[in-house]
Amino acid sequence: AALAQDPLVAEITADAVVTLASSGHDAAADAGSTYNAATLVGAHDAWSRGYTGRGIDVALIDSGVTRVTGLAAPGQVVDGPDLSFESQSPSTAHLDTFGHGTFMAGLINGRDPGVDAVSTDSADYQGIAPDARVISVKVADAQGRTDVSQVIAAIDWVVQHAHDPGYNIRVLNLSFGTASTQAYQLDPLAYAAEVAWRSGIVIVVSGGNSGRTPLADPAKDPYVLAVGALDTNGTISSMDDKVASFSAVGTSKRRVNLVAPGVHIQGLRVPGSFIDMQFGLTAQIGTRFFRGSGTSEAAAITSGVVALLLSHQPSLSPDQVKHMLTSTAKLAAKGGQQGSGIPNALRAALAQPGAAVQQTFAASTGTGTLEGARGGRHLTRGGVSLTGETDIFGKPVSTATLAAAEKSRTAWSGGSWNGSIWTGASWTGASWTGASWTGASWTGASWTGASWAGASWTGASWAGVKWQSIVMATLTNAATWSGSDWQ
Repeated sequence: AALAQDPLVAEITADAVVTLASSGHDAAADAGSTYNAATLVGAHDAWSRGYTGRGIDVALIDSGVTRVTGLAAPGQVVDGPDLSFESQSPSTAHLDTFGHGTFMAGLINGRDPGVDAVSTDSADYQGIAPDARVISVKVADAQGRTDVSQVIAAIDWVVQHAHDPGYNIRVLNLSFGTASTQAYQLDPLAYAAEVAWRSGIVIVVSGGNSGRTPLADPAKDPYVLAVGALDTNGTISSMDDKVASFSAVGTSKRRVNLVAPGVHIQGLRVPGSFIDMQFGLTAQIGTRFFRGSGTSEAAAITSGVVALLLSHQPSLSPDQVKHMLTSTAKLAAKGGQQGSGIPNALRAALAQPGAAVQQTFAASTGTGTLEGARGGRHLTRGGVSLTGETDIFGKPVSTATLAAAEKSRTAWSGGSWNGSIWTGASWTGASWTGASWTGASWTGASWTGASWAGASWTGASWAGVKWQSIVMATLTNAATWSGSDWQ
């Protein structure tokens, strides 16, 4: 009271509770919301017919999945093997310390607690295929670091365990890519994806975020379903939609097959993750959500569409799925290099599959080099780069031998890949347990003269740029996820 009487005091404002204006997020009015993305790709219409992804497992090779609200229902996400450098610590194994995998999983099959799978209430957060199940295979650590050998091992694992008892992996989402320097016909990463495709798994791959460049690897392989990013231009109307400026253009021989929403997309946030700490102030929506841009998001949304289609017609081959999605897609209002355009889940589900549909591109042999597949990006530790035909355990990799094992579906033997014990050999409950990296010594293994003896990869870094950059953005201001080749 005395201070208020001072002639130099203009006003006194009492303490009060404040709330963030963004906590009242209006998904219906937000052009980048998951709700509007689902509308654009025909998911709401598919749900109304009962096509919700039930019975379809979507494998997600990424940075793990943390069970935040929207992904925490029992059985909604199942942990496959953790092949990342964080697998040996119980505090980080399987968890998404980077923040990318959880975002992708939410777009695929997220669902708020108590929400019906056919709900079209904009206040309810739901991914594109809310009744599908995500099988998470973690390959990247808290800064998105991984090696091509880890990714290939993960794809091989998915192929061999796609139909383990109780599992039905029909879709594989790869929201990443490398700037491979070799043709897909030789590339071992492209070959691993082709083997999965011929095993009945639809491979959905982000096309890349590098603008006017060739597609990333393995999106450049014409067999897989490559997806570019659609920019809705911040409006609900589709009349001003266009291909995002960062979405890789490709070459005259290989463009993306489809485009899906990929700019300022709403996704689930992992509090305290690397991405959250780096970009939370600019990209956070309220307390639960984050905003991101990239062909990563577009690929995850398309994986959800594939799951909807397969839940209605489960006998479809990957070639038939690709044909049905591309033949029923519609071009965006503006921009070229969009393939067949935007997929529509209901139109595709109601289309005739075409029994004779079969792709006849030249097949990959996989006999190129790991080094070429890395595309100039290398893990480093102690100033030494992981280069050449060597996996993360320092074991030589013969791509010809590996390709033969992949073709016969024997690349994994129990928990062993390329002669090293990577992980366990059987499903137990909701996770891949049993024999694991835990307790398996890395001591004595070395590559290029740098010994792992007792040291972890925590604090190790990529040399230069890592996986191709993701673009994170608010509605008006974009920020780049520097140093990450995740799309």
